[in-house]
Amino acid sequence: MKNSFKITFALAAIGTAAFMLYTMRRINAKRMIEKVSDEGYETAQDILFPGKKITETKLHFGPVFPG
Repeated sequence: MKNSFKITFALAAIGTAAFMLYTMRRINAKRMIEKVSDEGYETAQDILFPGKKITETKLHFGPVFPG
């Protein structure tokens, strides 16, 4: 086998693993949000994700009061 084939194969494997990891995390986050919304709770991000630093984004789950 040529080295270029090995490198291409390794990069493809790394890319596939990264995509699968990203997809799994996204699915798990969606499930958690759906579970919280099904139970009728409005939970703050610091309670849902206690070890994660929250950055300010415009993503908002829940009611929005005009204001």
